[in-house]
Amino acid sequence: MTSVKYPAPMWNDLRRGLWIALAYTALGLGVIGIFLPGLPTTPFILLAAWAAAKSSRRLHQWLLDHRLFGPMVRDWQARGAVSRRAKRLAVLMMSLCAVLMFATAPKWWMAATGTACMAVVAIWLWRRPE
Repeated sequence: MTSVKYPAPMWNDLRRGLWIALAYTALGLGVIGIFLPGLPTTPFILLAAWAAAKSSRRLHQWLLDHRLFGPMVRDWQARGAVSRRAKRLAVLMMSLCAVLMFATAPKWWMAATGTACMAVVAIWLWRRPE
């Protein structure tokens, strides 16, 4: 069986399209996360910026220049830093989600597993520079 050779421009266009789709999907989830408790904003915005940097200069620049998202993206790209305010909000939301999980999960171990994952993320987050 012979392999099909695709022209490089077609592959590059497909790859760029996938990066753009990831960037806009992550941006959309990040914006929804502003209003929906339990859905994180910062990780999705950072993912959107990363994907946009690989595919869309315009979107990446828009994120860098944005009044709300710009500082977190610039801090992350420059030093891998997360603001203290973002850390506090993230831990507060994870704590609220843990309480909700323990109140509503059918089995205690399900809530404990989710809470343990959030605790690992919280520890990692607090070890990041500010």
